[in-house]
Amino acid sequence: KLYAIIDAFQQNQGQFNISDPRYINTLKLFLTGISPLEYAAHRGYAIAGRAFRGVGARVAAQMQSIDELRHAQTQFHTISHFNKYFNGLHDPQHMHDRIWYLSVPKSYFEDAMTAGPFEFVTAISFSFEYVLTNLLFMPFMSGAAFNGDMATVTFGFSAQSDESRHMTLGLEVVKFMLEQDPDNVPIIQRWVDKWFWRGYRLLTLVSMMMDYMLPKRVMSWAEAWEMYFEKNGGALFEDLARYGIRLPKYHEVASKEKDRLSHEAWATFNNYGHAADFNTWVPQPDELDWLSEKYPNTFDKHYRPRFEWLAEYEKKNGKMWRNDTLPMLCQVCQVPAIFTEPDDPTRICLRESSYLGLKYHFCSDGCKDIFDHEPEKYVQAWLPVHQIYQGNCFPEGADPTAPGFNPLAEVLKYYHLTPGADSGDFNTSPDRRNWEHWTGEDLTLPDVKAA
Repeated sequence: KLYAIIDAFQQNQGQFNISDPRYINTLKLFLTGISPLEYAAHRGYAIAGRAFRGVGARVAAQMQSIDELRHAQTQFHTISHFNKYFNGLHDPQHMHDRIWYLSVPKSYFEDAMTAGPFEFVTAISFSFEYVLTNLLFMPFMSGAAFNGDMATVTFGFSAQSDESRHMTLGLEVVKFMLEQDPDNVPIIQRWVDKWFWRGYRLLTLVSMMMDYMLPKRVMSWAEAWEMYFEKNGGALFEDLARYGIRLPKYHEVASKEKDRLSHEAWATFNNYGHAADFNTWVPQPDELDWLSEKYPNTFDKHYRPRFEWLAEYEKKNGKMWRNDTLPMLCQVCQVPAIFTEPDDPTRICLRESSYLGLKYHFCSDGCKDIFDHEPEKYVQAWLPVHQIYQGNCFPEGADPTAPGFNPLAEVLKYYHLTPGADSGDFNTSPDRRNWEHWTGEDLTLPDVKAA
């Protein structure tokens, strides 16, 4: 069924049925940020299955490993069709291993895979699949449906149908461990706290996709958080209370941030979009009005003036404003330190810890807690900003001492990005020019070849 739909999508030039060419950037985000995680999950469950003694646990891990491999294959195969027409979809695995913001999802799975098998299953099958996966797949696939991308809808709901089995595995493993020994309760609680927070920080990318990257929006991030975590997740943890498990630590902070998370994230990508693997843009006036309606307590007061200033700058200068400096990264989640204090959206939230005479910086109390419990794991983190400053993100043979050396240009070569096409401003991109030419919006424009 999946491949029949993909074939029909291709034969009927389905890429022209999408609502707006800006939508393609959500696929770039998905293909580089999420699809490689499916393959990482395939590897992780294969490893975990070898560590379990019981036949039932081994078979369950094997089945999920096969599921995750299929997810990665169908996602790459489906989205590859768009690679024929649009930029930025040409080298997702290479980008996943190198581009700065993609260290956020990559580090999440590497953290889980280097834990023990029981923590891995708690991290992925329970904390992510059961507690948070609806906040990932449902917005992406509903967004695809709203914006006319039925091929993506098909692979998405095909994958999501497997999640019911994955959720069951995670919940049953957690209950099994809790039933074996009361001393397991604080261990499981710490894992739940840790992986809830790590997963929540990863979902920052989904929040901005929902509120800013979908031309036709399904619901706001705040509405999704209330539905899928506060209501559904709340019911789950009421059930687990009899085992001694409470809601994850700092869940109340996440709820406080629901009215600002996406705005802080999209403002960051407006700053650094010249070094991302998708195009960015300033929200249009009607989109600003939608955000004002959805976020009446925060948007007009704290964020709308920023985007209106950016729009005025772009109108005046013919290009978006960009920040050429490099931001401080959180040592644990690896997101730039963009988040604000839980009770004060006007102050950046920064925390620090000292370990063996060195200081480490964090975006939140949640990330600081994780570091303080197992610092040896996180002092080894591969932080993109640090690696750039150390000269480790240039192509082989680059000479930083050469006259006129441009570090940004060399980093983009290392990423396999073509500036202005794979990254940068949407309004001046080849994707926009080609779309207007192909759809007859501007018959005077020639095709602009994808790099």
